[in-house]
Amino acid sequence: MARPGPFDIEITPELIIRAYRAGIFPMAEDASDEGLFWVSPERRGIIPLNAFRLSTSLRKAIRKSGFAVKVDTDFDAIIEGCATVGQDRHSTWINGTIRSVYGELFRRGVAHTVEVWDGTDLVGGLYGLAIGGAFFGESMFHRATNSSKMALAHLVDRLNAGGFMLLDTQFITPHLASLGGIDIPREQYEERLAEALLIEGDWLAWDQSA
Repeated sequence: MARPGPFDIEITPELIIRAYRAGIFPMAEDASDEGLFWVSPERRGIIPLNAFRLSTSLRKAIRKSGFAVKVDTDFDAIIEGCATVGQDRHSTWINGTIRSVYGELFRRGVAHTVEVWDGTDLVGGLYGLAIGGAFFGESMFHRATNSSKMALAHLVDRLNAGGFMLLDTQFITPHLASLGGIDIPREQYEERLAEALLIEGDWLAWDQSA
């Protein structure tokens, strides 16, 4: 993993976009450290968009949950959920710099959220960046059973509808592996990324066809 230390330059939305297009992404040591560092894993996590899988029983459970999926309605609540320490995470790398810069990317229509609601309660979701034909997943969380899986399932459907080619998860966890996630060598990832950046995915295509 390339990790040359904290940035000593101004962190702007334009810099973040250039970094992702080059195959690297920023992280912080923890929420209290306002510094960031570049990350370029030797093996990169992705979910092939044609290989995402949910069991029949899980799909049935999601349908019966009564949860509603929305996109791009409450970025602040999603990033707060992703940054909250709880049963599924003991620390967070989402600091004030991440919140500020990605919030601006959201306002510019580059960052997006997938939100799972139980009535007026946000019970899960995720956020990431859509650049060209690639979606760079940043973080996800759940407060109710299967809510993060529901968010991810909607994301995959939306990306397929919009002609996206790459879903980057940065790293692979057992949870993501159970849903079809794999890790690939950095060189192979960079080839897939270059191909995906040649096209322009349509984030809104799902809404137009629904």
